[in-house]
Amino acid sequence: MSTYRRACLALSAAGVATFALLYSTQALLPELSTTFGVTPGQSSWSLSAATLGLGVALLITGPLSERVGRTPLIHLSLGLSAAVGLACALAPSWPALLGLRLLQGVTLAGLPAVATAYLREELPEHTHARAAGLYIGGTALGGMSGRLVSAAVADAYGWRWGLAAVALLGLGCAAVVALLLPASRNFTARPASSMSRRAFTDPALLSLYGIGALSMGAFVAVYNAMGFRLTSAPFLLGAGAAGLVFLVYPAGTISSTVSGRLADRFGRRAVMPVGCLITAAGLLLTLPDNLVTTVAGLAVMTAGFFCVHGVASGWVPVRAHAGGVPAAQAASLYLFAYYAGSSLFGNLAGTAWSHGAWPTVVALAAACVLAGGLLAGSLRRMPSLIPQRS
Repeated sequence: MSTYRRACLALSAAGVATFALLYSTQALLPELSTTFGVTPGQSSWSLSAATLGLGVALLITGPLSERVGRTPLIHLSLGLSAAVGLACALAPSWPALLGLRLLQGVTLAGLPAVATAYLREELPEHTHARAAGLYIGGTALGGMSGRLVSAAVADAYGWRWGLAAVALLGLGCAAVVALLLPASRNFTARPASSMSRRAFTDPALLSLYGIGALSMGAFVAVYNAMGFRLTSAPFLLGAGAAGLVFLVYPAGTISSTVSGRLADRFGRRAVMPVGCLITAAGLLLTLPDNLVTTVAGLAVMTAGFFCVHGVASGWVPVRAHAGGVPAAQAASLYLFAYYAGSSLFGNLAGTAWSHGAWPTVVALAAACVLAGGLLAGSLRRMPSLIPQRS
């Protein structure tokens, strides 16, 4: 098996594990709300605590990887995160669960901080966007798997067994990564340093950080509130049936892979605005109180989001490297913004649901998508540091 294929398969498996563990509580929000006697907005902290811990830890693990290497952090992150996932299933109280989820976010930071930097260093340049798309496709599959597994198992045996099942999935993926991931050959260790000034001042990087925050905010807001919508009138679905809505996630896997290839062919500047338009169209489709159009809208929105995120996350290290910014630093800042958007707008979605139900949630998400689309449009006017690439 070629190095390219091994790296893509391993990082896809790592993406599955990371995002299955990260989003393992999202499908359980209504059950956690009932079990612990908390509001919908409060229940969303079981997800926001993890994304908040992840976002903050990325600011440390990204620069740290410049010193200790990419692959050691990936292996350590996956093993520890699965272990903390098992501890979450045993949490005796709501504060304990939130504390463990915060810790799990910290332990998960090793993979996202270095994955795209690893791909840039170890694979040929002409495959970068495609490989990044495959990695993001793995994260999409992981997001679906975590939600589906936790919802299905929880419906039959309770939320604790649902979280335990996802933790076991994470352990299995960690074993796959240990077997397949090629060791770094082109990594050169350097002292962990403070953040490069250009990482905070390059207008294209700043726009990409904003796009990550806004697109992820819209995405998580919709999925956080969707469980409450589907278990309420007029749908009145059970937790297991509502969890099946996450079967639309393969649309994200496909779109991230296809958009990566299109970006290699036509350029990232041309592809990203299209992803924003697709996301907005999907949001509008979810407005009618019709299960078919709601699910179809989720599929379209998911495809659009992963197109945007797949292109943006692969673009950041390329732009950073061309501008003399350490790739892992820029990737960490992008992901910090990405998960800050998740935490902020994910929590606001619970409040929006409580005050204005689904139309208010859609309005919140649409505002994020519009702002992200304007930033994507601005990137078309910024000078490229590598012709037709960044």
